[in-house]
Amino acid sequence: MRDVVLAPGLWMPGAAMALLAARLARAGYAPRIFAYRGRSPFAANRERLARFALETLRGRAAHYIGHSLGGLLVLEMLNHHPEVPVASVVLLGAPVRGCLAGRRFGTRRLGRWMMGACGECWQERDAAWTRPAPLGVIAGTVALGLGRAIGGRLPGDNDGVVRVDETIVRGMTAQALVPTAHSVLILSGAVDRLVQRFLTRASFE
Repeated sequence: MRDVVLAPGLWMPGAAMALLAARLARAGYAPRIFAYRGRSPFAANRERLARFALETLRGRAAHYIGHSLGGLLVLEMLNHHPEVPVASVVLLGAPVRGCLAGRRFGTRRLGRWMMGACGECWQERDAAWTRPAPLGVIAGTVALGLGRAIGGRLPGDNDGVVRVDETIVRGMTAQALVPTAHSVLILSGAVDRLVQRFLTRASFE
């Protein structure tokens, strides 16, 4: 069976990826969910994901799917650890170039507490893919989410938390935009179909 590692977003338990994992399992994949504490230091979680991959998969090249902060974790881990084999990657609403909504939330005392040591992840930066394996990016365009609620309208197309521009990775293979809000990306049947298409064909077409 084809291994797939799934990483949820900030504040989300591993169970948040259960529906997507079940759909992938029915399609013949072997899903493995990586659970972590999003409020912990990002670098520590990145290294935990690398150990998880090496110890669980024992040298097998897996597909990786990351939602939101989990997508940033997947991208950074694979870029930092070339010894971890990878078949393909799909990022779902991942703020790889920073997150305006996160920066706004971080100006509030409650926001700083809730984000913990991962607050640095929301700063603006470049994002690049340094591996030859295909990488696909899926971004939502329904502006409904915490980001809009706490700081008003986000500029440009966005999913209510992450702006489409913030999901772009230099060197990505393909991008797909879906009329979906941030938290719904991992529940959407349309997104599931796009994910499975990319894992099979390295294309969303």
